Amino acid sequence: MTKGTSLMTWNGMINGEFIQLEVPATERLVTILRDGLLLTGTKISCEIGRCGACMVLLNGEPVNSCLLMAYQCDGQEIQTIEGLAPWNEKELHPIQQAFIDEGGFQCGYCTPGMILSTTTLLKNHPDPTVEQIENALCGNLCRCTGYGGIIRAVQQAAASCKVDKE
Repeated sequence: MTKGTSLMTWNGMINGEFIQLEVPATERLVTILRDGLLLTGTKISCEIGRCGACMVLLNGEPVNSCLLMAYQCDGQEIQTIEGLAPWNEKELHPIQQAFIDEGGFQCGYCTPGMILSTTTLLKNHPDPTVEQIENALCGNLCRCTGYGGIIRAVQQAAASCKVDKE
């Protein structure tokens, strides 16, 4: 901690659990999650909000946790990839399973952010078009797959989630 940095009591709901921590007010959310809470599914990559590897859901909306400071997230609800799985304690969430089934990842570094962005997409558009999928994932960069498997995974997840609701 830098000399003169003041601590704050940070409160929030993370993956459905109330958390209270003493952190510098200017600590980045990604650092709190990874170093403070050991939720390492949230990745650090570009650190300037361009790649989506650090994507989390803040009050249900995808955000880059590398751009948010602790004070900006105080009292908010945060969901990380760890909060999505296990979906029913026996199986993966249908979105996670779709990414496996359709080869929607290779190295896996971008996958948590892709899955969380897909979660929000399917909440807002249960039967998305390819254009809606591309728009929803435009903040998530993948350098391995070429996106074909990712788009197929989102389409399969949409179909699976629709069946689960019926």
